[in-house]
Order: sequence, then C-alpha cells, then structure tokens
Amino acid sequence: MIAVLACIAAFIANYWAGRRSLGKGLLVLVVVGYFYGIIRANLITTFSHFIFDAAALGLYLSQTWFSTDSAENKRSGPILWWTLALAGWCCLLVLLPFQPLLVSLVGLRGSIFFLPIMVLGAKLKDRDLLELGAGLAILNLVAAAFAWAEYFMGVPRFYPISPVTQIIYASGDVTGGFLRIPAIFSSAHAYGGSMVVSLPYLIGCWDRARVRLFRILMVLGIGAALLGVLMSATRQNFVLAAVMVIVTLLMRRAKPGAIAVFALLIVGLGWAALTNERFQRFKSLTDTEGVVERIAGSVNHSFWEILTEYPMGNGLGGGGTSIPYFLQSEVRNPIGMENEYARILSEQGVIGLLLWISFVVWFLSRARIAFAKVPWANSRRMAWCLAAFSLGTAWIGLGFLTSIPQTAIQLLGIGWTTALPMGDPRQAQRDGAQLSARVGSSIPVLR
Repeated sequence: MIAVLACIAAFIANYWAGRRSLGKGLLVLVVVGYFYGIIRANLITTFSHFIFDAAALGLYLSQTWFSTDSAENKRSGPILWWTLALAGWCCLLVLLPFQPLLVSLVGLRGSIFFLPIMVLGAKLKDRDLLELGAGLAILNLVAAAFAWAEYFMGVPRFYPISPVTQIIYASGDVTGGFLRIPAIFSSAHAYGGSMVVSLPYLIGCWDRARVRLFRILMVLGIGAALLGVLMSATRQNFVLAAVMVIVTLLMRRAKPGAIAVFALLIVGLGWAALTNERFQRFKSLTDTEGVVERIAGSVNHSFWEILTEYPMGNGLGGGGTSIPYFLQSEVRNPIGMENEYARILSEQGVIGLLLWISFVVWFLSRARIAFAKVPWANSRRMAWCLAAFSLGTAWIGLGFLTSIPQTAIQLLGIGWTTALPMGDPRQAQRDGAQLSARVGSSIPVLR
C-alpha cells in the first residue's frame, strides 16, 4: 500500500511541477530518481519498482508534445521522429509471441519508456537549465552525505540484503573487501554514472552564474559529483569523469580565477584518491591483461551466435532488460551479455540494432550543432562528448537505457545537443544573467 501511495505521489508531484515549467518538472523527476534506489531497497514490493516510472509518466502528461510554432518544431522535429522510429519497432515486437506478455511489457519499458526525454531535451530553455542545475548540485551534496555515512557505518545499515540489493552485495571488490558505495542509488554504477552526467549542467550553470552563492553551490555540487565517482569505485565512470575534466580544461573559456578554483578542486580530489586505498579501484585499469579479458567477455563470439540464432530477436525482455526478480523465471531462453548492443540485438533483432546504429551515426553527425557558439556552449559540448563516449563504449556494459536516473539525464543531454540553439545568443546571454541572479537568490528553495 505504501508503494502504491508513493507511485501516486510521484505522479502528482511531477505532473504539477511539469505544468509550472519544464525545468521544475525535470527537477522533481531527478529528485525521485536520486532517492529511487534506497526507497526500493527498503520497500520490497512489486509497485516500488515503478515509482520512477510514475514520476516520468506525470512529466510526460504535463507537457505539450506538438506545437504550432514552426521554429520549435524545427528544433525538436528530428529527435521526435527518431524517438518514434526507435519506439515504434519495439511496440511491434510486443505483438510477436517470443516472450510472455508481462516479460515483453517490462522489456518494452526498458527499451522505450525514457526515450521521450530526448524530445524534452530539445525544448530546454535557460530557466529550465538553471533550475535543473541548482537542483542537481543540492542533490549531489545529499548523495555525498549518504555515501560518507555508508563509508563509515557500512552499506548494510542502509541497504538490507534482499533480491533487490543483490547487485550491491556482489560488488565487494574494493581494497580490503569493502563494498562499492551506492549512496542513495540502486547500485554503485548508478551512483557514479549519475554523478558524471550531472557535470555538464553543473559546469554550465557555473559559467552562467552571476551570484556568488550560486557559484559556490555549483562548485560544491561539482566536487560532490567527482568525489562520488571515487566512492562508487566504478572504473568506467572514472574514465568518463576524466574525459569531462579534460573537456572542461581544454574547451572552457573562463576567467583565470575560475580555472584556478577548478584546478584546486581536481588537485584536492586527486590527493584524496592517492591517500585512500578504497578510492583506488581505478588503478586496475593499468592491468592490461585484465582489461582485455573484461572487454573480450562483452564482445565474444556469442554476439555472432545471437545474430545467427535470433535474427528477429528473442523478444523484448529476452536479453534481461531490467527484469525484476519475480519475473526472471518467466523469461524464455534468457540471453545474458554485458554488451548493450548485443542486448538490443537479442531483444529487437537485426532491424532494431540497425535502427540504433543509424541513430548513433545521426547523433555523431550533429556535432556541428552541439559545438555551436552559444551561451551554453561549454555545457553543450560536454554533454555531447559524454553521450558520444557513452554510446561508443556501450558494447562493454549494460544499463544505458535503464539506469535511474542516469539514463534520463543522459537522454536529456542527447536531445538538447542535437537541437538547434534557441533564440538570439546575445539576448540569451542577457536573459541568462538575470535568471541566474533570480535562481541564486532563491536557494535553497526554488520558487
């Protein structure tokens, strides 16, 4: 009953916030996503798995998807058509009898449910980005507080052992036999990944800030995000965070003082990593043999076996897309590989895989738009580079379409960076200065 009420509350809150503005709707969605993992772990019922879904549905219903404004349609039109194409094929697959209906529906949710967020990304305005950035900074600090509590008090104090938390307790490979820290997320990977994808928005808001309190909040949020990557002890997210740091240092045009602050932040975190063995799991990346073996396990000959045995796919959910523990026994001929593209092939067949490859090629071809000289240029470049790197490395891991809330934030960035910049850059610059002042003056509670 509590889980049902939580779903209803999440839906109503997101619908109400989304009606006020897209930025507020996205912020409430992210709030639900940040706390989803720890709530689900301590509220073990069927409906607890759908709290974030209910929030996303509330956001979707609060928005206007088709507009009579030709300029807005021109911006969001391409990503809208891609969303319909990727989702449409999956909807057709549900009609085929490859998997039981419940398994297919769960697989459908994992394949398409968050895709509409890309369309919302194409509609982002300055106010939305500033509201989202302020919220992400505060949430990162909250997550860091929980992470430190788990560091000293132990993960079991916050995450009871159960089928839902199995992935957390299977990750006790940190030096000394410690668990990777999940903070308030469903796993350490979700924690680290969510911290990484928040960086483009935080650094972008830092660039646009005109109020000292707002700048300080952004710096603290960035520091909490980078510290979270170390505490999660996830190597792929460490590499992604390193890419974001490099992109920031090479592409960010800022005053020497701001660069000095960022450099000091990196030096401080580097010192923390080098003096604490529990933050040093990334050193295993120097084990060339182990890395090659890990990659080989993701792209071995099983990919080609799937291609020949299941050219039309094994059905949605047949590749293990976020199937909850109470449905795992219903999956027919389950296929498991730590390779996102192999999962797409195993569930959606050759047609689905070709659709996704075509989408990735189209996304990469939009680099010129993502790198346009606009007020949010640094943030857009970072978001585009992060998405390009994630899509390019999806063949050595899973969860690109199902990680909460990482997937939502990542897809938001894809939609934002592939859309034409909005309005006149000079006017946007003036508006941004005024908005950052308003947002900064309303912290910690946004109007």
